[in-house]
Amino acid sequence: MADKKSKVVDKWKTKVWYSVLAPEMFEGKEIAEVVASDEKLLQNRIVKCSLMEMIGSGSQNAMFTSLSFRVCDVKGKNAHTKLIGHEISPSYIRTLARRGKTLIHLALPVKTKDDGAINIKLVAVTGARVSANTKKNLLNTMTEEVQKAAEELSYDQLMQDVLYGRLASKIFNKLKQITFMKRVEVRKSEKKEEFK
Repeated sequence: MADKKSKVVDKWKTKVWYSVLAPEMFEGKEIAEVVASDEKLLQNRIVKCSLMEMIGSGSQNAMFTSLSFRVCDVKGKNAHTKLIGHEISPSYIRTLARRGKTLIHLALPVKTKDDGAINIKLVAVTGARVSANTKKNLLNTMTEEVQKAAEELSYDQLMQDVLYGRLASKIFNKLKQITFMKRVEVRKSEKKEEFK
C-alpha cells in the first residue's frame, strides 16, 4: 500500500498583520497590531488598551483606565475602530472606599445629542457618613447632571468629558454644594450597540 504524503500548509504563512487604529478623537493612533488570515475575521473584534497609552500622560487614573475599541472597518492593512466604552480598574475604585465615608453608586442609561445610547456608571465618595435624605439628594443631582451633559453633547464629546475627568469634575462641584465630598469618578461606560 503506497503511503501518500499530505502537504502541510503552515497556517502562519496565510496570516497577515493589521494595524488597529483608534478613532479620530485619539488622532487615529495605532492601538495594536493583530494577525488574521482574513480581514472579515477582524470585523467587530474588540481591542483594549489603557488610557495612558492613548494620551501618553495624564492623571493617575489614566493608568487604571482601560478603553474598549471595536473594529468597524478594514481598509488595506488598517483596521479602523470606534470607542465603545471604558472601565476604571475595580482595585482602584476599592481604594476610594474608606471607613466613615458613604459610597454612592449610580448606573444610568442616557441618550446623547446625536442619538448615541450609553450606560454610565458613577461612584461618589462623601467626606463623612451622610443621612439617607442627603444620599437621595446627591443621587438626584448626579442623575440630573449626567442627563444634562448627554442631552447637550454628542457621543464623542461626552466620552471625551468622561475620559478626561471633566464630567466627574462638574458633578463633584455640584455635589459639594450639598455636602463635603471626597471624590466622584465615572467608573464605567458602555455604548449600546446594534448589530445587523
